[in-house]
Amino acid sequence: MSFRSETKRLLADFRKQRPLRSGSLIITLFGDAIAPRGGTVWLGSLIPVLEPFGLDARLVRTSVRRLVKDDWLEAHPVGRRSYYSLTAGGRRRFESATRRIYSRPDAAWDGQWSLIILPARNLAQRDQLKKELSWLGYGSLTTGVLAHPAADTEAVQALLRELNVSDSVLVLGASQVPLTVPATLSQVVRQCWDLDDLEQRYHAFLDRFRPVYRAMRGTRLEPEAALQLRTLLIHEYRKITLRDPHLPLELLPANWSGTAAYTLCRNLYSRVQPASEQFLSAALETADGPLPEPTPQFFERFGGLVTV
Repeated sequence: MSFRSETKRLLADFRKQRPLRSGSLIITLFGDAIAPRGGTVWLGSLIPVLEPFGLDARLVRTSVRRLVKDDWLEAHPVGRRSYYSLTAGGRRRFESATRRIYSRPDAAWDGQWSLIILPARNLAQRDQLKKELSWLGYGSLTTGVLAHPAADTEAVQALLRELNVSDSVLVLGASQVPLTVPATLSQVVRQCWDLDDLEQRYHAFLDRFRPVYRAMRGTRLEPEAALQLRTLLIHEYRKITLRDPHLPLELLPANWSGTAAYTLCRNLYSRVQPASEQFLSAALETADGPLPEPTPQFFERFGGLVTV
């Protein structure tokens, strides 16, 4: 099948999802494509871009209002037009997610662990912290103790400051001693994280996107289809990789599908990026005209965007 046909197949599959989760797709587009190019867009130009995904004007407007209420987006009225951008909280959450979505998953590990001891008395605060830290990849070692072998300490510090709990949470460093049996460490990893579920999700991702990668070889990509594929690609990949604790290779099963999924996502993204940027420049507007050019940091995604 052709690249265009494969992209239409993926769009059709997305439109069949119930619930459609339109707000999540909008956040994907904002974080992946709009944030690196100034971060603000006119809603009227965004609506037709989202229509092929099954989001009509009414659904887009309703979803955007919900995202404003949930502190993801904020409105900037100019005359009769409404422009939207990520809030400070939305930017913080997506900056943390960006490091996990676009970074190499096989960074070297020094054998150190990060342990976080949650407040014992305030159960509501502890539950909130446990939920937020799980999004940063922490697993539950015991009641009130979370662990991660390769933690994003910058994201953890930002989270604790935002929740104003820096003085009630204990963050410790730990290392494995030679007395530890490898099988015991493997059991701890399985206890903290559901790697079997992640393996299945990554495998399904590979089955979904490998055909379109084969179909695009030697093909001139249409800008609109390139953006549609890019959006679906990151939307589906981030749903998995943000569940992934991004453990060092030493702690993962052999033939981990997450590695192949990252490589496929990187190669697809690099291939569609130039054409998709052409469409963004032509289709989306700010109060000053077309979107600004992407920041230099944008081209550092996936270890450096190159044409493949």
